[in-house]
Amino acid sequence: MKKQNMNRDWIATAATLSSALPYLQRYDGAIVVIKLGGHAMGSDEAMESFARDIVLMQQVGVNPVIVHGGGPMINAMLKKLDIQSEFVNGKRVTDAATVEVVEMVLSGVVNKRIVQAINAQGGTAVGLSGKDANLITCDQTDASLGFVGTPSQMNPKILHDLFEKDVIPVIAPLGAGRGGETFNINGDTAAGAIASALQADRLLLLTDVAGVKNAAGDVVTELKAADVEAMTTSGVIAGGMIPKTETALDAVRNGVRACTIVDGRVQNCVLLELFTDHGAGSMIRPN
Repeated sequence: MKKQNMNRDWIATAATLSSALPYLQRYDGAIVVIKLGGHAMGSDEAMESFARDIVLMQQVGVNPVIVHGGGPMINAMLKKLDIQSEFVNGKRVTDAATVEVVEMVLSGVVNKRIVQAINAQGGTAVGLSGKDANLITCDQTDASLGFVGTPSQMNPKILHDLFEKDVIPVIAPLGAGRGGETFNINGDTAAGAIASALQADRLLLLTDVAGVKNAAGDVVTELKAADVEAMTTSGVIAGGMIPKTETALDAVRNGVRACTIVDGRVQNCVLLELFTDHGAGSMIRPN
């Protein structure tokens, strides 16, 4: 009996692989930008699972680009160094002392942890920030926020060079100012700007919610840009979901084929989203 059950498991696994074939063909050679944050960064087990999925994606022909956040790690380091941090409308005020810590944490500890996890699964990952090879040039977002930047000019050539060498870029959301300043960039915003510059096939924003919900509280799996605009105007989309949907709208209006707000708490969520009918969040497409 145990042997029969085991055989049924094998058959189910083979059926899953077979059903993935159209998706594997669809995404062969595609560029997929993934914003990593939330649960997927919260434990070594989750990071290992995420890294394995990324290596598998590349193995079947996808060109993945990882853009990561690191807010909790930044907060912990600021507290350790006894540097006070202030927020205005949910955005961190980043003075000269704070931006040094932000760069140290994002480009150092956080970035290299992700790079190491991918390499441990057999991939070849390289850590960058938006300052490397002039990838992201920023303008100051608002003087009241200090060294917080908005991407204004992109140079994705370095990423195409890495794709040709089968290297997975892992990018910390920092940019260079026109005067040589270092700017902190919202992780979702950086991912959207990179996806647009690459004309990526997909942008995946990993988060700790199931997706965009309608007025009844149900997750909507597919939306047009106009649907998002209407739901935002009516107040159905509110709070922390607004900046994510704004990033999605900017991306699809600037050449990204689709953006999905993905439930990063789901095991293998990236593979579910790309290679199955089921998906793992809310996909937003152009009108």
